[in-house]
Amino acid sequence: MSIVQTIAVWSLPVIFAITLHEVAHGWAARVLGDSTAAKQGRLSLNPLQHVDPVGTVLVPGMLLALGGGFLFGWAKPVPVDWRNFRKPRTDMAVVAAAGPLSNLAMAIAWGLLFKLAFDTGTQEGVPYGLMQMGWAGMQINVSLMVLNLLPLPPLDGSRVLMGVLPPRAAFQYAKLERYGMMILILLVLPIGGTSILSRILQWPFVLSLVGISRLLGIHPH
Repeated sequence: MSIVQTIAVWSLPVIFAITLHEVAHGWAARVLGDSTAAKQGRLSLNPLQHVDPVGTVLVPGMLLALGGGFLFGWAKPVPVDWRNFRKPRTDMAVVAAAGPLSNLAMAIAWGLLFKLAFDTGTQEGVPYGLMQMGWAGMQINVSLMVLNLLPLPPLDGSRVLMGVLPPRAAFQYAKLERYGMMILILLVLPIGGTSILSRILQWPFVLSLVGISRLLGIHPH
């Protein structure tokens, strides 16, 4: 596909994958007793409420244009006040897990769109475009799911891990967060044509994508 076609196919899947991931955190927090995100209007399904110019647009766009790297991005984080939870450590872990789980749900939904479009047997026009968009939606959501499950602060996987570690160990582990974003950026930098992050997440990504494809009975090519 041309760069224009690529942007057209990937734009909606990327925007919704990133923004609904954050909304899921806010929804989970509200269910567990914290309405901070709701009071600030951050539970809206309107992507414009969550778009971060750098994380939602610039970074994914650059990675998509350059190719060869692991596609990821972020939206404006929804505010969560752990003091409103009955079980702060456990509830924060649940709130953190809600993000990757939302990406799993979206990957399945995009997979269903792919299947419906693919089953038409048409390799052109709107059905073909929807098929390409469905496949893109599966890829970006699986990417964000496996990325956020990494136990590297401030990714969601680290919040989940802190919720199950003994309090003293969790406190020490949380100190890594000040270096987390720097480590993540270093992992994203391409070395020898690909990034360390791509190498780390390659098999979790492939196995997750293949698993969802088999679950839905689809055979992308």
